[in-house]
Amino acid sequence: MQDEFKDKKVVLTGASGVFGRFIAIAFARAGAKLCLSDMRAEALADLVAELGLKKGRYLTHVTDLRDAASANDLVALVESEWGAPDILINNAGVYPNSLLLDTPLEEWDRIFDVNLRAPFILSTGFGALMKKHGVKGNIINISSGAARRVRPTTVPYCTSKAALNHFSKGLALEFAPFGVRVNVVEPGFAPGSIVSELSEEHVARVSANIPLGRTSGPDDVANAIMFLCSPRGE
Repeated sequence: MQDEFKDKKVVLTGASGVFGRFIAIAFARAGAKLCLSDMRAEALADLVAELGLKKGRYLTHVTDLRDAASANDLVALVESEWGAPDILINNAGVYPNSLLLDTPLEEWDRIFDVNLRAPFILSTGFGALMKKHGVKGNIINISSGAARRVRPTTVPYCTSKAALNHFSKGLALEFAPFGVRVNVVEPGFAPGSIVSELSEEHVARVSANIPLGRTSGPDDVANAIMFLCSPRGE
């Protein structure tokens, strides 16, 4: 399956995060060209070095996904260098942990800006490029089981992911006529993000409820994405 991604052009947001790194490693090993997007420039440079990417095999973009201009600049960079991507993975997300009464409006807006508004901007922007260049591509939105199960202290996050799932269904319906497939992947729990820090108690509580007794590993999310983006996922 991995040979099918040789020289495919992949845009990945949140590339330096936990899941982003897992996904970047898998596509790099498969010979894809990567556009790595993250808000942390130093972390992006570290990831490029870790992956051993050669000049001409990658792009990087320091993206503030709360800023529409920054998100649109990412689209413009890819168009200028590649024309259109083959795969867009909206992976970036924030996962705060607080009760609703302790959640200020600014935090609510931050969650929805990153988890829902940014995927809208990038999916429509890159979808338009795919249509323009005749690329029968794939869009993967990284969601969560939290979209279907609301828990105290994570209500804004759960709500944003439920909305992302509905948005993805609508996107799939509207993009299908020009050959672009849209899917959602809901990875398991993988703590360790420095963007959304979680307490040890929270990590222990969630981990204890996982039937397999382990958090999500490096291959889980990448294998699901690669299957959906392959001919077998059609």
